[in-house]
Amino acid sequence: MQLPTLLREPAVAVIGETCVSSLLENFNFHDVECIKYSVSKGLGLGIVLGGSIVKIPQILTIVKNGSAQGLSTTSYLLETLSYFITLSYNLRQGNPFSTFGEILFICLQNIVILSLMFYYGGKGALLVGTLVGLGSLFYSLNNEEWVPPVLMSSLYAATIPLSLASKVPQIYTNFRNKSTGQLSVFTVVNYFAGSAARVFTTMTELDDTLMLFGNALATTFNAILVLQVIAYWGNKPTAKPTTKLD
Repeated sequence: MQLPTLLREPAVAVIGETCVSSLLENFNFHDVECIKYSVSKGLGLGIVLGGSIVKIPQILTIVKNGSAQGLSTTSYLLETLSYFITLSYNLRQGNPFSTFGEILFICLQNIVILSLMFYYGGKGALLVGTLVGLGSLFYSLNNEEWVPPVLMSSLYAATIPLSLASKVPQIYTNFRNKSTGQLSVFTVVNYFAGSAARVFTTMTELDDTLMLFGNALATTFNAILVLQVIAYWGNKPTAKPTTKLD
């Protein structure tokens, strides 16, 4: 069966000519490789879509309460730095957008959250300095003359412990306060689900051991945050509201 062009072209763009022919036209549901690839693509696109809104509830929670209480500035700075490097690495590697696209949207949302942290914390100078610094960093990472491929790969390798370290201040803040404060449950749960799904998409679509290892460890740390949300559900922070670098 030949699919109409209106349906065939988008399908080919997502899963490729071979898998469209095998699965959608010849109904060969024994083609395990194409099934895995199609599931991976579907998950990848779902993660990108989820990533485009994953921190919107967190942003709305901060604005609604006029406070970033319970959120670790250090965590967000480290996470954004790690994601900037990861985004640049994927762009320079030419990886499919479905395997990393959510990183772009999360970076943008993190910048908004950091801006709100500094705004509500009365730290205007830090806000300006942070935005200028992040912009300069992203430009530098995508300039091969300034950051050659070998250095880019080394920086990406360094994001694995950096990304994990970005979770530690938030985990510690939650433990210290015996509360998750203004931390969005939607954001935490989606981070966990997204990182777990990324383990599968990386195994299926990319031959990159570093990315697979990093995603597996990120899933573990995100699981800890999910457990804290469950354990501290309904608790009020015991520490004074603060957005200082902790």
